[in-house]
Amino acid sequence: MVDASHFVPQSRELLFVIGVQSDSVISEMAEQQGFYQSGLRPKGLADFILTHPEVDWNIRRLPTPPTTEKTLDDVLEDLDDEAAEWWTAPRSEYLLNQMSPKHLDIAKKMIEGRGWSYGTVFRRVRIRDGIKKSMAELRTDGVAGCLRTPRGGSGRQILFKAGNGSYQARLLTPRECARLMGADDFKITAPQNQALFGFGDAVCVSVIEWIAKHYLNPLIAELLRSRTLPPFGPKWNNNNNAKLVSD
Repeated sequence: MVDASHFVPQSRELLFVIGVQSDSVISEMAEQQGFYQSGLRPKGLADFILTHPEVDWNIRRLPTPPTTEKTLDDVLEDLDDEAAEWWTAPRSEYLLNQMSPKHLDIAKKMIEGRGWSYGTVFRRVRIRDGIKKSMAELRTDGVAGCLRTPRGGSGRQILFKAGNGSYQARLLTPRECARLMGADDFKITAPQNQALFGFGDAVCVSVIEWIAKHYLNPLIAELLRSRTLPPFGPKWNNNNNAKLVSD
C-alpha cells in the first residue's frame, strides 16, 4: 500500500496488486522479523498475507518511499482574486456556514491571519441531532484530500483561501488536480467536469514510477533471465525484449 503523499501533497493511499504469469519468482512466505513493521504492508494486509498461504505470494523488500517537501501551496494556480473560478460571496459564505464549530473555528483563525493561507474542503453527509446534514470539512495541513470522481455535484474538492480579514472559495482546477497526481505538464483538453472525473479516477504517476523502479523493473529483469516472461502479443520475440521492457 502506497500513499501518494510521499510524492505529492495529496492524501491518496491505494493497494497495488501485481500479478505474474510465472512461478519462477514465487517466494515461500513466512513471518519474518519486521514483517508487521512495514509502512508499505500495514497489519491488516500482513495478516491477510500470512493467513492465505494458498496464494503464491512474491513479497519483496522495498525501500521506504521518499518524503516530499511540496505542500498544497506549491500546486495552486496563481489566479487573480477577480478570476471567474472564485465563487460569489454568498456561495462562499454558505460553505463557511456548513462547517462544524470545530472546523469553523479553524477557518476563522485563517481569516484573521496575516497573509493568505489555504486549505481544502470536502462536503460530507453527517448525522447531526439525528438529522442528515451536508457538512463542510476543512483540512489545513498542507495536503489535499484524496481526489475523487465527482458524481451528481458531489465529490469535488474545494479550495479555501483566507487571510487579511477575508476569504474566498472555489473548486480545484484541472491543472491543480494534474499536479496533485504527479502529471504537472499533462495536456488537458477535456471540459472541467471530465477532467476532474479523469484525475479523480486515476493513479498518481509518481507512485507508479516508484513501483516500476523498485518492483516491476527488477521483476521483469528476473523473468527475462529465466526466459519465462509470457508473450505480449504477436510481435513478441527475443530481439525486441529490451524495447518492450523500456516501453
